Amino acid sequence: MNLSDARKQFIKHLEDAGRAGATLVAYGKDIDQLVDFASKKGKSTANEIVLEDLQDFMTHFLEKGFTAKTISRKTNSVKTFFGFLKEKDFIDTNVSEYLKHPKIKVSEPRILSQMEYRALRDVTRNDLRSYALIEVFLQTGLSIAEVAGMELSHLHMDSDNPYIYIPARDSKGERTVPMNEVAVRALKEYLEKDRFDKESDFVFITRTGNSLLVRNIRSTVNRYFTKAGVENATVNDLRHTFIAHNLKSGASVSYISKIVGHKRVSTTERYLEFIGVKESGQRAELTVL
Repeated sequence: MNLSDARKQFIKHLEDAGRAGATLVAYGKDIDQLVDFASKKGKSTANEIVLEDLQDFMTHFLEKGFTAKTISRKTNSVKTFFGFLKEKDFIDTNVSEYLKHPKIKVSEPRILSQMEYRALRDVTRNDLRSYALIEVFLQTGLSIAEVAGMELSHLHMDSDNPYIYIPARDSKGERTVPMNEVAVRALKEYLEKDRFDKESDFVFITRTGNSLLVRNIRSTVNRYFTKAGVENATVNDLRHTFIAHNLKSGASVSYISKIVGHKRVSTTERYLEFIGVKESGQRAELTVL
C-alpha cells in the first residue's frame, strides 16, 4: 500500500477509536515525517520499509538534537502505525517489532515547597480564573489536558462529596476525582464572578468565550510562576506536587494512583523515592495543600 494512503487510513482508525485531538496531531506529524523520509530513500510503499530504514529515521532525529523522550514518542508512533498495518494485512511483516526505544534518563520531578505554592496563590488572588486554575491543579492533581478539556457538566460541586468527572480518553478509562472545599470555593468564585454567562461548555474559557487551550494554560501559569519567583517549574510540577504532598501526608499509593489516573501503580510508587519516605499510610482521603 502507498505510504500516504496508509497514513490516512491509520489516522482515520485512530479517530474512529476516539483518540484525543492532540494524539491525532502527534501521530499524524510523526508518520508524515516517516513518509517524507522514506520518499527521499526512494520508497513509497509500506512493504518496502525495512528495519534499517526505521533505525535510520530515528538516528536522523538524534543527529538533529531531538531529546530521547521525543524520539521515544516517535518510535511509539511508528510501532503503532506498523502494528495497525499488519493487523489489517496491509504489510507482510511488521519490521517495527525490532525497533528499540532510546534509553531515557528519568529525571527527578520538581516538587513545589509549601512556601512556593503559597506564593503562587498570592500572586493570582486578583485573577479569579488563574487562581481557580492553580487550585484545581494543586488540589486534584489533574493533568493539563484534563483541565483544558473540563466541561461544566463534569463538575459536581453541590453534593456532600463534590467531585470532577473525567471521561475516558485515549487508553485511560473514566474516573472521578474528589474535590476539597478549597477547590470548590475557587471554582465557584470564578464561575460566578469572572466567567459570566458565555456560551461554552468548557469551564476555563478566554474573555471572548473560547475554550482555554493547553498552550494558553501553560503560558498563564508560567507567567505567574515568574511573578511568584518560583524558578524552574512547569504546569506539570503542580501535579507532581499534589502527588508528593499527599503521599507524604499518609495517603496510600494505590489511592493516589487511582485519583491521578496512572496506568501503573509503580508510576506513583516512584515518587516515594524522590520524597524520601516509605509507604506507611493506607488513608483513602486527600490532603488540603
